[in-house]
Amino acid sequence: MKFSTEQMTRTAMFRHKNEVAPEAPRRRGRRRTFFAGLIAASLVLTGCAGAGAIGAGEGKTQIVVAIVSNPQMQDAIALQDKFRAEHPNIDVQFVSLPENEARAKITASVATGGGEFDVVMISNYETPMWAENGWITNLQEYAETTEGYDPDDILPNIRKSLSYEDDLYSVPFYGESSFVAYREDLFKKAGVTMPADPTWDDIQGLAKKLHDPENGVAGICLRGLAGWGENLAPLNTVISTYGGRWFDMDWNARLDSPQVEAAVTDYVNLVQNYGQPGAATSGFGDCLTRYSQGNAAMWYDATSMVSSVEDPASSLVSDKTAYAASPVNKTEAAGWLYSWSLAIPKTSENKDAAWEFMSWMTSKDYIKLVGNEFGWARVPPGSRQSTYEIPGYEKVSEAYAEPTLSAIAGASQETSMTKPVPYTGLQFVGIPEFQDLGTRVAQQISAAIAGQKTVEEALEQSQRYAETVAETYQAGEN
Repeated sequence: MKFSTEQMTRTAMFRHKNEVAPEAPRRRGRRRTFFAGLIAASLVLTGCAGAGAIGAGEGKTQIVVAIVSNPQMQDAIALQDKFRAEHPNIDVQFVSLPENEARAKITASVATGGGEFDVVMISNYETPMWAENGWITNLQEYAETTEGYDPDDILPNIRKSLSYEDDLYSVPFYGESSFVAYREDLFKKAGVTMPADPTWDDIQGLAKKLHDPENGVAGICLRGLAGWGENLAPLNTVISTYGGRWFDMDWNARLDSPQVEAAVTDYVNLVQNYGQPGAATSGFGDCLTRYSQGNAAMWYDATSMVSSVEDPASSLVSDKTAYAASPVNKTEAAGWLYSWSLAIPKTSENKDAAWEFMSWMTSKDYIKLVGNEFGWARVPPGSRQSTYEIPGYEKVSEAYAEPTLSAIAGASQETSMTKPVPYTGLQFVGIPEFQDLGTRVAQQISAAIAGQKTVEEALEQSQRYAETVAETYQAGEN
C-alpha cells in the first residue's frame, strides 16, 4: 500500500497487542522509518535541552522532565525546593508545554529515541502501546521495591490502564473520568433540578433555561477547541452513548452513521445555542476559567476540574457547585477514563534518578505536601485510594469524592457503548493513528461549531480520514 506524505505524518507506529494482524510488524517497521525521518527535523527545532546537556553541577545527576502545563503540574514545579532538600544530588530541569504541543514533542522524542527527556508525561492512551513497542521502562520493580510507594494503593481502573502485561509502565499523577459540574444557586434561582443521572435531553433543557448571556452566564460550557485531547474528549462520550463508534469490528469507518451524526448535531447545537462565546476555540483551560469565574451554569468535563473549581483562592463558585454523572442517551453510563502519568523513556541514562523524582511526584507524601502547602482542594485527584481517606481531603471533597470515584471505577466500554469495537479507549481510539486522525476530525468539528461548515459536511470529510486509516487495518487482516 502506498502512503502519501500527508498520511505518513500520522503516528502510525504501533498497534495494541490484541489488534495486531499477522503483517503488522512489517508494516509497523516501514511506518516507523518514515515517521522518524519526517519528525526528526521537528526535534531540531524544539529548543529543548537534551538530557544531561546542561551542567548539573559537580556530583549531581541532572534529569530533564517534560510535562504538560496544567495547574496541578505547575504546583509540582513550585514545590521543587522540597524535592531538592530531600534529593540534593538530583537536579531537575523542566520542559513545561501546553497539552497539544507537549504531546507532539514528547511523541516525537520517544518514537525516534531522541533521548531529550529522562521523564515524560504521557497517558493511558500512549502507555500500553509504547510499552509493547519497547519505548518506555517497566516500572513494576521500582514501584514494588520503593519503601512506602504502595502501587496497590493506585485506583484499580487507573492502574490497569497504565499497565502492559500486568506491569506498570507509567505511574499516575492524577486520574479522571468525567461528570457535570453545575451551579446550585443558579438552579435554585431558576427553579430547576439536576437529575442524579441526567440524559443529554435533560442537559439541553436545563441549558436553555439557564442561558443568560445578558448577565454573562452561558447555559453550559463545552470544549470546542480542535484537538484529539480537546473537543473530542467530551464529544466521544456523546458519540458512544448515542450508539455511534469510529470503526466496526471489521474496521469499517462509521463516522457517517446516523448515530454519530445525531450525537455531533446535538453537541454542536447545544454549544452554539447555549454555550460560551467563542466556543470553537474554547478548550479545557478556557472552560475552567469561565466556570470558576461564574460565567457558566454547567460544565461537562474531566473530574480533575475539582482541583481548581473547589479552590476558594481562585474560584468564585467553590461553595456553589454540585456534581452529577456524565449525561447518557442509550447507555447506562458515559464517562471516560484518563490519567496524566509519568514514564521513563528507554533512552534515559538516568533511570534511577528519574524514578526518584517520579516516585516523589506520585507518592502519598506528595499528596499530603500539596494539601499542606496549597490547600486540600489543590490535591491531584483520582490516583490513589488513600487520598480520599485523608481527613483534610475528606472534608473539602465531600461534594465530589463519591462522584469522582464512582465515575473512574465505572468507566468501561461495556457500560458506555452499545456495540463492540476493535480498539481500546473511551474518549480516544486506542490506535497510534488517532493522534493525527483525531486531530483532523476535531478540526472538522470545531469548524462546524464555528458555523464554517455543516455537521454533515464535517462528518463527510471525517469519514474520508477514517477510511484511510481503516484501509491499513483491513489490509492486515486479509
